[in-house]
Amino acid sequence: MVLENKLGITDSSELARKEEMISKKKALELFEKGILDSLEAGTFKALSQIHKYLFDEIYYFAGEIRNVNIAKGNFRFASVMYLKQALEHIDKMPQSTFEEIIEKYVEMNVAHPFREGNGRSTRIWLDLILKKELGKVVDWSNIDKDDYLLAMERSPVKDIEIKEVLKQALTGDINNREVYMKGIDASYCYEGYFTYRTEDLG
Repeated sequence: MVLENKLGITDSSELARKEEMISKKKALELFEKGILDSLEAGTFKALSQIHKYLFDEIYYFAGEIRNVNIAKGNFRFASVMYLKQALEHIDKMPQSTFEEIIEKYVEMNVAHPFREGNGRSTRIWLDLILKKELGKVVDWSNIDKDDYLLAMERSPVKDIEIKEVLKQALTGDINNREVYMKGIDASYCYEGYFTYRTEDLG
């Protein structure tokens, strides 16, 4: 199934290529224009603004909370019925330590508030919190992609592994464009690892 898009693309591979190209260009703008620094780190509002900026040229739903239930593999993300409450809860979660920030990141991943593009948006959101609270960001080039994806898959049950993976890759080089852009790499997303499916809401 190919998601409805503003580009009129009906081939999933072509859409994936265009999506990555456009979202990377927009992500660079977010960084170079200083837009990220104006956002309220750790809030869903900030995540929504990031998502809208990245994907507004591609999807009609950019920045909007999804209205379908979605799953990957055997894991179901937060039900639409409880999604708004889940996001309100995440907004209130503390973020003053590394452990608290990663716990918040894990919860946002479980919420998976958008129909598509959650991974890239949420990694930017994570780095924004780390930068504001700790003066650090993740150097994604120092993370094995398979280790990261497996740790994220297991994180709703046990988050020690993802904390360790991310902690080892922290850097104080917070204004390095290359470090920032590595987190936008679509290969860190679940898209190549599981297949999204929508679930009947009826």
